[in-house]
Amino acid sequence: MVTPPSGLTPPSAVPPPSAVPPPPGTPRDVAPRLLRAFVAVAEERHFTRAAARLYVAQQALSRDVRRLERELGADLFVRSTRHVALTADGERLLPYARRVLETQEELAAAFARGSAASRPLLVDLNTPGLALGRVLERARRLAPHCELMARFESGLTGAAAEIVAGRLDASFGRYAGLPEGLRAALAQQPVRYEPMAVLLPDGHPLAALDEVPLGRLAGERVYAGAGNDRTLEWTDLARQLFAGRGIEVAPPAPMAVGPEESARIMAKHRHPVLAVVDFPGLPGAVLRPLVDPVPLAPVSLVWRRGASHPGLDALRRAAAEVAAAEGWLNRPADGWLPDTDALIMMSRA
Repeated sequence: MVTPPSGLTPPSAVPPPSAVPPPPGTPRDVAPRLLRAFVAVAEERHFTRAAARLYVAQQALSRDVRRLERELGADLFVRSTRHVALTADGERLLPYARRVLETQEELAAAFARGSAASRPLLVDLNTPGLALGRVLERARRLAPHCELMARFESGLTGAAAEIVAGRLDASFGRYAGLPEGLRAALAQQPVRYEPMAVLLPDGHPLAALDEVPLGRLAGERVYAGAGNDRTLEWTDLARQLFAGRGIEVAPPAPMAVGPEESARIMAKHRHPVLAVVDFPGLPGAVLRPLVDPVPLAPVSLVWRRGASHPGLDALRRAAAEVAAAEGWLNRPADGWLPDTDALIMMSRA
């Protein structure tokens, strides 16, 4: 028997790398679920909203966050009854956690099977130039392996029917304005309380104002898509807003496609048009925000219930990230919104 030189260990006695314990304080494998819980709370700054975003019970979310803190040996949040804030360790972890989750999503998409994962995702953005385009841009960066195609055809009522029929994957708009039977086949994620505005033809008496108090529209006939069966949810919102304020919904007008035709129709009929604050400008017209109160257009991301596509996952995540960064879900204190819309915007269908 050969005795090894003093201080050397026989190869058979050296444990394999997987059996070597990590140095004290080194976190072992961290489950992506725990990181996902942490990122949701960090972005929402609220355990209840984070749990709703992840479709889990609040107790389960809190349990996952506590487990992550134990595994990392660090407190990640400062909690109180009304406030949740990141600790210094939480701030340090956040960019790492986001990178890990992005990489995991890319890995899952790279090995996804079936036509649902490889086909383009068709998303209706309603109108070119709206801020919602930033959501699609962010989704494309999150899922560069997916093809996310945009189209621009105004109206969630029309888009929702196409989503249910399988001709469209996702759209944005006022979910509460859809018929209940249609909503039952759809899922939604609140994205924005968008302040509303009025598009006024040049020379209109209110065009000289920087902001238009809602009461100043009394006696006006304001166009809000009446007669367009693809935008019924928008016309219904206008009727609720105008009720009791002496404002009429303007009668149907020819459907105009493109800025030139829209400008021509406005110049001919001279009706103010109900719009939103980031609506693209039209030749011969000015856009003015509405105030006293500030009417809000509730915007949700809408897709078919049960749909599965890595591009849809990226779109949902992008909507949450952009909404948080832009403060889109911070409802103004003087904002007007129908009660049904307010309840839906605080939940998920």
